[in-house]
Amino acid sequence: MRTVEVLPHPVKEEAGWIPLSDGTRLAARIWRPVDSDNEPVPAVLEFIPYRQRDLTARRDSVNHPYLAGFGYACARVDLRGSGDSEGLLTDEYLEQELRDAAEILGWLAEQPWCSGRTGMMGISWGGFNALQVAARRPPSLAAIAVLSCSDDRYADDVHYMGGCLLSDNLSWASTMFAYNSCPPDPATFGPGWRRQWFERLVDCEPWLAEWLRHQHRDDYWRHGSVCEDYGSVGCPVLAVSGWADGYSNAVFRLMQHLDVPRRGLIGPWSHKYPHLGQPGPAIGFLQELVRWWDHWLKDVDNGAMDGPMLRVWMQESMPPSTAYDERPGRWVGEPSWPSPHVERVRFPLGQRLIARPGEAPPSRPLPVESPLSVGQFAGKWCSYNAPPDLPYDQREEDGGSLVFDTAPLAERCEILGGPVAELDLEVDRPTAMVAVRLSDVAPEGRATRVTYGLLNLTHRDGHGEPRPLRPGQRYRVRVQLNGVAQAFPPGHQIRMSLSTSYWPLAWPPPEPVRLTVHPETSALELPIRPVAEPDEVTAPAFGEPEGAPVSATTQLQPGEQRWTVSRDLVGYDSALEVVKDLGVVRFDDIDLAVTRRAYERYSWTADDFDSVRGEIEWTMAFERGDWSVRTTTRTVLTSSRTEFHLHAELDAYEGDQRVFSRNWQQTIPRALV
Repeated sequence: MRTVEVLPHPVKEEAGWIPLSDGTRLAARIWRPVDSDNEPVPAVLEFIPYRQRDLTARRDSVNHPYLAGFGYACARVDLRGSGDSEGLLTDEYLEQELRDAAEILGWLAEQPWCSGRTGMMGISWGGFNALQVAARRPPSLAAIAVLSCSDDRYADDVHYMGGCLLSDNLSWASTMFAYNSCPPDPATFGPGWRRQWFERLVDCEPWLAEWLRHQHRDDYWRHGSVCEDYGSVGCPVLAVSGWADGYSNAVFRLMQHLDVPRRGLIGPWSHKYPHLGQPGPAIGFLQELVRWWDHWLKDVDNGAMDGPMLRVWMQESMPPSTAYDERPGRWVGEPSWPSPHVERVRFPLGQRLIARPGEAPPSRPLPVESPLSVGQFAGKWCSYNAPPDLPYDQREEDGGSLVFDTAPLAERCEILGGPVAELDLEVDRPTAMVAVRLSDVAPEGRATRVTYGLLNLTHRDGHGEPRPLRPGQRYRVRVQLNGVAQAFPPGHQIRMSLSTSYWPLAWPPPEPVRLTVHPETSALELPIRPVAEPDEVTAPAFGEPEGAPVSATTQLQPGEQRWTVSRDLVGYDSALEVVKDLGVVRFDDIDLAVTRRAYERYSWTADDFDSVRGEIEWTMAFERGDWSVRTTTRTVLTSSRTEFHLHAELDAYEGDQRVFSRNWQQTIPRALV
């Protein structure tokens, strides 16, 4: 990324508090042009719980001063109860959070250096709440830019997928458990920091328990899900994600259903801003943001809305790998979504094959009962590309799956959108799931997963009121796979693989399931974009990635990144272990040393479904001079056929002395999950 030292407007940074009507103060950093004292500018808010003084400081230093240098007041505010903000944070996207955001926008609009017009932006949490706040139409909010987020908190978020419980639900809950245990910084918060810290510790709860109490789509998940009423969003929306991210589907839905000016962008990236995008190519996304804000917050006629509604990276075929530096491909554009260029083509299934449209190949019922090991090479639901977390070669996974292949392709085939598996099936248990994977199979046999989908079969008629299955009864189901743009070269094959478990990406059903597919009445539906269609994007589509100078840090102790699959062939114990250790980093401008280490272990024994276990440990530490604090958290989730069992621990230390300790034990009934 190119560092831009000189920007059109000199920028000044201010740190302080934004007061709310209930007396709570929220910690904020604001970057704005020096001349905004005399020439007011629009304001852009990013509102997230990840500690703007330290944990996001490097990223913030690249993004916000850059935008400020083009004539914006950029506010980075810690949520109530996080970082140096007062109050308590007890869950994501609460009513209080959304009211706070609207109040902050009103406060920004009233400042003498603000023109009265505001925007919201953010990735992940910041994208979620920007979209949710836009649905409330605060008066000053003129546009939003949202990245890696969802309009549907139940069906397409970190918690559940197709009604299946994701292990990222456990992982994400454990991350927030650790972050919520952290203290404010005495250097800014003042002598009351310890009282505030202990209020957080006393109030800190493992959010996983609440998320497990809502296993179906109910009012808890409907809150904040913009898909409940797309018409509520009243300002222009720029929606962005990546194919390696967990949130690409929302971009398609927002382009289809919103009734406001909108643009969509999906690149090859994981859960990162596109100018920092991995896998590459990264793009000049901050320049795109400047054009977006200039158009909607300053009324500049700059062509920001010209060209296709949706721009996506059409990925070329690549050998399987858990990480890529670059994904070869090209940018293609669509004038609308659904696209007039994409034709949904139905390919019937036969005896282990995917037939050409219109064929009726001979077939007979095909059974599958997958071992628990299917899924150990699935990677994460939401990739961060560190440690390497993309799916590996699918051939071992396919050994425990029911596999259907096309003949080798005679010509190039490109798909854009979400494939669908139409399955006529029966099962032998009342609760069952099916995982459907689509892979690109090279002539030598290597299989690269292209996309996948999950369905809890008790949710076959919707996520609100699941119904048990009747063993032996046939059901017709549609399994929606994640949207993707992928090219399959001549000579390659397209493979669809079905399995009855996909652990540890998703929690397995209560007991082993034998699933039987009737191919003669089943099919794979592909969204085919003919190669001859115009790409509708003029080259070069994007500029070089650039940003403001990154804030200085010093690596005091090295970190560690590890992703290990192990299997003991004596006791048949298997595990996936993930280490994400950032070591000890000193933030030089505030002389603060920060430690962050996460260890995740997902284990099982043979095909004993009661042995499945997820365990996550976090260490967070902060040190400056003689001030030293540390928290350790541990979350363990196990299950029986009828219950989930949650154990959690929290310990806090000042120096070497433990000053707080608490344990949790909770049992939560399984409800057809």
